[in-house]
Amino acid sequence: MYDLSNKKIWVAGHRGMVGSALVRRLQSEACSVVTATRAEVDLKRQDEIEKFVEATRPDAIILAAAKVGGILANDSYPAEFIYDNLIIEANIFEAAHRAGVDRLLFLGSSCIYPKLAPQPISEEALLTGPLEPTNEWYAIAKIAGIKLAEAYRKQYGRDYISAMPTNLYGPGDNFDLNSSHVLPALIRKAHAAKLRKDPHMVVWGTGTPRREFLHVDDCADALVFLLKTYSGSQHVNVGSGTDLEIIELTRLVCRVVGYKGEIIHDLSKPDGTPRKLMSNKKLQDMGWEPHISLEDGVRATYAWFLQSENGAGSAV
Repeated sequence: MYDLSNKKIWVAGHRGMVGSALVRRLQSEACSVVTATRAEVDLKRQDEIEKFVEATRPDAIILAAAKVGGILANDSYPAEFIYDNLIIEANIFEAAHRAGVDRLLFLGSSCIYPKLAPQPISEEALLTGPLEPTNEWYAIAKIAGIKLAEAYRKQYGRDYISAMPTNLYGPGDNFDLNSSHVLPALIRKAHAAKLRKDPHMVVWGTGTPRREFLHVDDCADALVFLLKTYSGSQHVNVGSGTDLEIIELTRLVCRVVGYKGEIIHDLSKPDGTPRKLMSNKKLQDMGWEPHISLEDGVRATYAWFLQSENGAGSAV
């Protein structure tokens, strides 16, 4: 057990969806949370990170900072996705080591796995086949983060670990159609179609790919669980253990939003990976399971969307 009592935890990326959920979750622990805005610390500048870590002296770091986006964003900005993520994680790992921080949790992504990996995907599937081309830039950077944790553990004996969350959603999600992931994009599309009273709503691809989703608050709970209980070189999958077709997800979102029009498929758009369900057996065997159902989570996320600055007033 890694006791969080009286520990100082730096959540890097605290304004993101996962980072803010981690800050909420850590409020129930007897620890203090350290954060830094982009104006205070540029995570792409090694000297700024080193000065911050030296000044704040965190006991542990959760590395939730990353440049993220959906298929369109990954395809449009490949250099930014690989460079930004590589430099952020490398800077933080090295600054943590130099300052003697012996506990770090790195957050990866399920896109690290081969496009055609056997389902459900176990941790052992890493680097066993080609990646999905539409997000390989991001995936390669995240794989490098896993290997950084392994390397600092092997060479320096640092207790650095990695967790691989599945597709996440919830409060703080990105609803911009040009850069969002599938679930928030569907919420925004369905909401806009409802406001405009559109007879139909267009979604990308065939709708047949299967995806797994986990509410970000469940993810944060799992990450804190791992920070407290896990010490090992292999990364750990963090998922719900169930998946569904994108068309099923679309129908669920439309039902929650109250949109009753027709769903039309744009077959000129890519489907991405045919199926991506991660095995969560390793995490289950440790004693953790999710608690928020997909429908309850989508309802709560839509409610947050309506109340947020991203939300309800616009039909575009």
